Amino acid sequence: MTAPKTPGWLDWYADPSTPDFTLPPGTVDAHCHVFGPQAKFPFAPERKYTPCDASRDQLFALRDHLGVSRNVIVQATCHGADNSAMLDAVRAAGGRARGVATVRPDIGEAKLRELHAAGVRGVRFNFVKRLVDAAPTAELTAIAKKIAPLGWHVVLYFEAADLPELEDFFGTLPVPLVIDHMGRPDVTKPLQGKEFGRFLEFAERNDVWVKVSCPERLTVTGPPALDGERHAYTDVVPFARRVVTEFPDRVLWGTDWPHPNLKNHMPDDGLLVDHVPLIAETAEARRKLLVDNPMRLYWPGETA
Repeated sequence: MTAPKTPGWLDWYADPSTPDFTLPPGTVDAHCHVFGPQAKFPFAPERKYTPCDASRDQLFALRDHLGVSRNVIVQATCHGADNSAMLDAVRAAGGRARGVATVRPDIGEAKLRELHAAGVRGVRFNFVKRLVDAAPTAELTAIAKKIAPLGWHVVLYFEAADLPELEDFFGTLPVPLVIDHMGRPDVTKPLQGKEFGRFLEFAERNDVWVKVSCPERLTVTGPPALDGERHAYTDVVPFARRVVTEFPDRVLWGTDWPHPNLKNHMPDDGLLVDHVPLIAETAEARRKLLVDNPMRLYWPGETA
């Protein structure tokens, strides 16, 4: 028996528009998820939310519609440490996907090598206080030591206000760090202010890659990527543009499909593609953001 969705859950946008902006050949969607289907891949009992189904086939249909070549499929928190749905999608992609897993500290070397062979290249840790019961620092320390020999990285999800208490710890980790959604800046605060400046300094000081993703999650004033709006989320644009400008070789982009836990609106993914040239203003910047950087991180030695 399947569990009902969390009350008020927003399903993903079922009929995305065709983007005006043509993604360059080899574009990687470096942050997306699969949910279930629940009947085949049950959600974790300890989950904080119950989403709609969002299958691998639906993800691949979106990939092809948008003109994306490859995906990095990040383990969804609703599945806990059971990576089955994510691994099924990565394998089904036939080399066109990589995975980011959730693992427990007691995982053994053999299991890690099995995940590596399946296409996993990183682990994700959530430090957003509303989504976790406690900051998983001890667990992350143990796991980071185990994954370092594989050349994996750690994907970190946290909010800007919590960086001061976390950055020293993050700096001790012996692997590259990939930061989700620009560290969730408060876009009502100044672009040149202390809070965002601290994040940029943290990225500069450490082996950090930054995802300029999820403007729909960060925006306060919009406008949303709906109803043909080609200049969406104008309040987020300066922050993303600054990251792209300052770290051209260490930025990544992703759709965040199917956009878990949005409360206000569900964006049209075609219009999210049209957001890209607003934040990466030159062809060179877009090529690095969309193709060169994610290929170097997830498919080193391969050409797009």
